[in-house]
Amino acid sequence: MVSVTEVVTNTAPPLRDEAAAVAAGAARASGVRVRTLGEVAELAAVARLFESIWQPAPRNPLVTAELLRAMVSAGNYVAGAFDGPDLLGACFGFFGEPAKGGLHSHIAGVATPGHGRGIGFALKLHQRAWALQQGVTAISWTFDPLVRRNAHFNLTKLAARPERYLPDFYGPMQDGINSAGDTDRLMVGWDLASPPVRTAAAGRPDRVDVTALRDRGAAVALAVDPAGAPVAGPADAPVVLVAVPPDIEALRRADPGQGRAWRVAVREVLGGLLAEGASVTGFDRAGWYVVAREHSS
Repeated sequence: MVSVTEVVTNTAPPLRDEAAAVAAGAARASGVRVRTLGEVAELAAVARLFESIWQPAPRNPLVTAELLRAMVSAGNYVAGAFDGPDLLGACFGFFGEPAKGGLHSHIAGVATPGHGRGIGFALKLHQRAWALQQGVTAISWTFDPLVRRNAHFNLTKLAARPERYLPDFYGPMQDGINSAGDTDRLMVGWDLASPPVRTAAAGRPDRVDVTALRDRGAAVALAVDPAGAPVAGPADAPVVLVAVPPDIEALRRADPGQGRAWRVAVREVLGGLLAEGASVTGFDRAGWYVVAREHSS
């Protein structure tokens, strides 16, 4: 069996050229120019952009221009998406294991005026092309498994795959998005040279159909009841479905208790399945993780 590393090594110029081309196409489609950043003024603008999106508590910035400057000087990735002079989105990551051959993408965000234009997709494809130019074949990052739109973006549009469930990964985060609850995360891996990722990058992602899966016997291990609360069911089939609420951020504001109930339920069900060796194979935009247990022990 040919490894991903061998694929990158043996077909590096075509793969890198392909990645650069689809990244450029995504940027054109979203009406922005994406480029790496290094000047202090640019990096300060990135820090301000992240602050405007996450609205952290006073004197608790997500990142500073000084830290980003150090990251860039050490060879790490910081990029921004510009519509003319306006910075609408940014992303940064740093190298990590294994053997510093992977890139961890720590923060990516798009300002409200840039929503709905595909700017996040353009940023991630730029990051992928940049990583492949460095000889890196994998990127990892974390996201809140309760946020439906992020699950769809990461698992369907980008074809990343969850590797681990991480309970309360960051500890308390006082900002406008995470509130004060537990910060559970899914760690995902993005296999940059894999056929599903190449297909997704070209705008043809694989999609799952939960209705068809249920017709074929998929088990519903977690569903949403009429009042919007989580309801656990049996995970007794080779394919298992795990629901998340439509808008967890609004739910946390309107009903913090129910928001916490969803955190616990998804941790127990989805986290439990992954701990048993099951794998998430996709996400239906209607709000369902698709989990395969065929190869679980």
